[in-house]
Amino acid sequence: MRTATVTRETKETKIEIELNLDGSGQYDIATGLGFLDHMLTHIAAHGMFNLTVHAEGDLHIDPHHTVEDVALVLGSAVDQALGNRKGITRMAHAYVPMDETLGFVAVDLSGRPYGVVDVVWAAYEVGGIPVTLWEHFFESFAVTARANIHARVLYGRDDHHKTEALFKALGRALDMAVCIDPRRAGTVPSTKGIL
Repeated sequence: MRTATVTRETKETKIEIELNLDGSGQYDIATGLGFLDHMLTHIAAHGMFNLTVHAEGDLHIDPHHTVEDVALVLGSAVDQALGNRKGITRMAHAYVPMDETLGFVAVDLSGRPYGVVDVVWAAYEVGGIPVTLWEHFFESFAVTARANIHARVLYGRDDHHKTEALFKALGRALDMAVCIDPRRAGTVPSTKGIL
């Protein structure tokens, strides 16, 4: 079983995440931020991961620390669950339409963290969360997952739809990238021999 349990506790947040990469899309998510919960459910449901996220944060200040730290812990959980990354497909991408919006995410579980997010937002916030934090979420997740992630909204009008399309696409792309390719016979998918 490719699973991980990761906790992080600081003066700003307390977060515990359990992840099963070979799950069935079950989730139990409570971060104190309803819209963040909604987005995380898409990663689980469309990635077919079993995901538990319990977070307490300094929401009396703002959502920043909670969004950032959930991304960091989730990325760490993905990294731990992947282990040595032998046999994985490694690279994948997904296009996801959401009404008038089309989102795209490409993932390379290369071991080299890098995040690129290209979105034109219509407003300052969506779901009570500043839209800049969604870009920060993807970048933070990429760092601790040790993944190269490119996320882009090709077009769209509604910021809710843009965010949702990206999170669904992240779930779908991750699902394909973490899948075991039986043709690899348990080898690391890299000409270097290590990820």
